[in-house]
Amino acid sequence: MTQQKRTVFYLSDGTGITAETLGHSLLTQFDGIKWNTVNVPFLDDIEKARIVLAQINQTAEIDGHRPLVFSTLLKPEILEVIKQANCRIYDFFETFIHSIEEELHQPFARMTGRSHGQHQLSYFKRIAAVNFVLAHDDGVNPKHFDEADIILIGVSRSGKTPTCLYLGLQYGIAAANYPLTPDDMTVEQIPKALENARNKLFGLTLTPAQLHFIRQERRPNSEYASLAQCRRELQWQESLFQQFDIPYLDTTRISIEEISAVILNRCGLRRQLYG
Repeated sequence: MTQQKRTVFYLSDGTGITAETLGHSLLTQFDGIKWNTVNVPFLDDIEKARIVLAQINQTAEIDGHRPLVFSTLLKPEILEVIKQANCRIYDFFETFIHSIEEELHQPFARMTGRSHGQHQLSYFKRIAAVNFVLAHDDGVNPKHFDEADIILIGVSRSGKTPTCLYLGLQYGIAAANYPLTPDDMTVEQIPKALENARNKLFGLTLTPAQLHFIRQERRPNSEYASLAQCRRELQWQESLFQQFDIPYLDTTRISIEEISAVILNRCGLRRQLYG
């Protein structure tokens, strides 16, 4: 079966993150389509809009299909230009904002970037959380683990660092992480550095095959990357999680966004930003 090829434009007068995130979430529900993605952020004047109009029309002619356009454009005059293009447009503000205005009995502010932490307090919370993550990565500064909101533990290359960074950047969570090493396997005990932080621990695991694949990228054909070693380490750590009642998650087939959402939900943590 031939895979359908289509083009999608994400248009915004800001960063475009909202348009892309929402649009992508919708398109993942449709199989068998290869998407060519075009991001157009900071589309904030008529001349730029006319250039994009021409680009959309040219794409429609080349593809033989009109592109899909997801928009969070706030200026109606710019949106009107884009509406002249040969495309199917989905404007998130136009879809939802008017009914919200009616319900709240006031017009919306038409201010770009409000959904991305323009409030100063949120900005400083985000920076503080990311700095905490960087200062407590890979078991560094365990004496300050009592200041952490959560401590991710797992064997090497199980996804601890990227998950911590995402938690800090997107949620303002002070996340530390600690690697479980082969040396820890000699005893069936929680590492001493973590003994006083048991209630903050959350484990990450994955399948031996996936861990083997990831480690091969880092140290090809090494004992560290061997399937047998990966299997031994994962069996040991999952036994440890179960013995000490440490909540954990198999991350093999889920994204960092999903991992983070599960962690927050299961640990009762709340977003620290935008408050």
